[in-house]
Amino acid sequence: MTIRLSDLGRAVLQTEYAVRGPIVARAQALEREGREIIYCNIGNPQALEQKPITFLRQVLALCQYPELMTRASDLFPRDVIETARNVLAGTRHGLGAYSDSKGVRFIREAVAAFIHERDGIPTDPEAIYLTDGASKGVQTALRLLISGPRDGIMIPIPQYPLYSATITLYEGRQVGYYLDEEQAWRLSRARLEESYEKATAEGVRVRAICVINPGNPTGAVLDCANISMIIDFARQRGLAILADEVYQENVYLAGDRFYSFARVMAEKDEREVSLFSFHSCSKGFLGECGQRGGYMELRNVPADVVAQVTKLQSVALCANLTGQVATYCMVRPPRPGDESYPLYASERDHIIGELRRRSALLAEGLNRIPGIRCNQVAGAMYAFPSITLPPGRTDEEYCLALLEETGVCVVPGSGFGQVPGTAHLRTTILPPTGKIEAVVERLARFHASYR
Repeated sequence: MTIRLSDLGRAVLQTEYAVRGPIVARAQALEREGREIIYCNIGNPQALEQKPITFLRQVLALCQYPELMTRASDLFPRDVIETARNVLAGTRHGLGAYSDSKGVRFIREAVAAFIHERDGIPTDPEAIYLTDGASKGVQTALRLLISGPRDGIMIPIPQYPLYSATITLYEGRQVGYYLDEEQAWRLSRARLEESYEKATAEGVRVRAICVINPGNPTGAVLDCANISMIIDFARQRGLAILADEVYQENVYLAGDRFYSFARVMAEKDEREVSLFSFHSCSKGFLGECGQRGGYMELRNVPADVVAQVTKLQSVALCANLTGQVATYCMVRPPRPGDESYPLYASERDHIIGELRRRSALLAEGLNRIPGIRCNQVAGAMYAFPSITLPPGRTDEEYCLALLEETGVCVVPGSGFGQVPGTAHLRTTILPPTGKIEAVVERLARFHASYR
């Protein structure tokens, strides 16, 4: 029998993922016809001309083909060779064999040391799971928390569609809380309470709150006080916290800095709120999206629940070994005094510096366009400007028309969620500076004619 659409489960049919939706499909079709397309729809740095970090690729090369070691001294810095040898010794059987379900032990120890160095707090390697990108960790946590259709997960509006799509797929309930666009996309305790109370009045059992910091798609960076407020809210309402912190290196404004939820919880001596935090080598300045490496850390999670997380991780056997090694390179980079450090630092600083320049260039350019308003891009890789549309037009129609006329591919704000009656689009800051300028110019010309 041929399977039909009507045979599929309702949850699958209702799942949507705007970042790779119909507008992107149309962009690819236009590109095949010979049109120049500037892809601003997804945080995929190396697809937008960002060069890989040399240190990471050299380590991977030696780990994937250890026979190079015999002549590596003529090709690679000494610390790269030493790193590769440590990786191969730690994996025992190389990158072609399964690891422990949680991931290679010495890499988890390196992640724990990274967190300790970043936050100054004790970290247990046994509470760390290496994952195929942060997305797999998020999906594991949501699978753990959603046991039925009455279980709700609080997610920011706007949010990254991984959350709405996964909650729908697991047949849970999305409980959206609006971020405050007028206050640089900060979280408001009043809005959190309003969202929670509305959901519980509808019979939803709210299980957790998801927070993305720095923000996707907003580009906001939360301060310590805002994070502390969220932790207090979670404790008082009996919620777990899912902290998506994959953009922690992407902070651009003077005076801003990244604070992890783990650090703020430790400073508050918070021991009741369960925390699942996520990081990835896809973002930051590495941009290694295709390597699919990341980790999930658990805090204040009982041992019997941890055992269930391990069981879920075991179903997939383990995260891919290449991604695990990429994660190791992220948390154990060259240090001053290492032979490869000068090149590593130069490449890192150039990438972050370019992203900082593009973030300002894009926001300033968008704010010069009548009918478009954009908050400063404080972090991450995106802007989420509001757009004024003619009556009866939607942001989906706007973004599709923008693509057809100008070749600029962005995502409509409705794919991320937005306050009713408003319209937005999400664009990345990743294209090279010249293309960012072209995006602003084309968008200005298009918006004037569309209005």
